[in-house]
Amino acid sequence: MRMLIPFLLAGCVFAAGDDQEAKNLPDGAGKEVVAKVCLSCHGAGNFRQMRKTKDEWTDQVGDMIDKGAEATDEQQAVIVAYLSQNFGPDSKINVNTAPFEEIKRVLALTAKETQAFVDYRQQNGAFKAVAELDKIPGVPAEKIDAKKDRIAF
Repeated sequence: MRMLIPFLLAGCVFAAGDDQEAKNLPDGAGKEVVAKVCLSCHGAGNFRQMRKTKDEWTDQVGDMIDKGAEATDEQQAVIVAYLSQNFGPDSKINVNTAPFEEIKRVLALTAKETQAFVDYRQQNGAFKAVAELDKIPGVPAEKIDAKKDRIAF
């Protein structure tokens, strides 16, 4: 669980706490920049649940800059590339690190099903195969099977 100490600066609520959200972001070029710039203003749940095109991410990052986020033009380009790659329309969800909202939205689960998913993961550890997801009590296997091409471990 993330411990937060919020305070206001340039229109953002900044959160100082552990860096678990940053660690749980998908590895790849730009991860550190996203963690530094984006997570200084809001949690990863704000963007992890979105699946936007590169143009949409460009607009989203521009909106964040307009609201007070600080990033150079180069950092903005890196952020857009990272978000497009990892949270684009066809991107996969890492079911071992995804937060509640990302699981709910990408796998099209109800809030109750998503909570069962998260609880099962916390009690049983990391998943290794889609077949394991079909065994989660309270989560219909057909919903998981319908999204199996979007799942990563």
